[in-house]
Amino acid sequence: MNSNKIKQAKLGLKLSKEQRDIIVGKILGDGHLETQNNGRTYRMIIEHSIKQADYVYWLANLFDEWILSRPKIRIKNNRKYISFKTISHSAFRFYAHQFYKDKVKVIPKNIEKLITEKSLAIWFFDDGSKKSNSHSAYVIHSLGFVKKDLELIKSVLKNKFCIDVMLHKQKEKYWRLYFPSKDSMKLKKIIEPLTIEIPSMKLKMSNIMPKK
Repeated sequence: MNSNKIKQAKLGLKLSKEQRDIIVGKILGDGHLETQNNGRTYRMIIEHSIKQADYVYWLANLFDEWILSRPKIRIKNNRKYISFKTISHSAFRFYAHQFYKDKVKVIPKNIEKLITEKSLAIWFFDDGSKKSNSHSAYVIHSLGFVKKDLELIKSVLKNKFCIDVMLHKQKEKYWRLYFPSKDSMKLKKIIEPLTIEIPSMKLKMSNIMPKK
């Protein structure tokens, strides 16, 4: 598509409520925003293992009007990945300003207003798992955030979703969210409806991932 057609396509674009919810979950998880013009516009970049191709295609379909090409497969360090990126647009700038400080991801102070059940489900799809096959507890591997940020999200999950989580320390300076059995069931009720559309995520909740 030439530049004039891209400009025309951008004029009528607005993020839907569902897309906004997903953006929040993706930035909390593995997605990231990138600017190519000093912050005037941003684009969202999504990349996952080929094992989660159905998840990537599901996301691409939800952002269909925001992307110019379908997900592409590439090989990195002898592993296959599948990815796509949106067009650069000012609509993503709000989220970049909330979730990035000096180019580092943070959890913003207004996260309680931004996060929804769908956002939480997407975050789990990106970074969550069962603790192990022998446990009913779930974890979100939130290692990219500092403890202060995670204390905030812990409070928000309690206040907004009535889910109690604990912070587990990993590798001396990293922390992850730990959902005890009772609260894992609450989390599961939020997540399960979406797994009907995404088989690899249903397997992930059981701690069984498809082979390469």
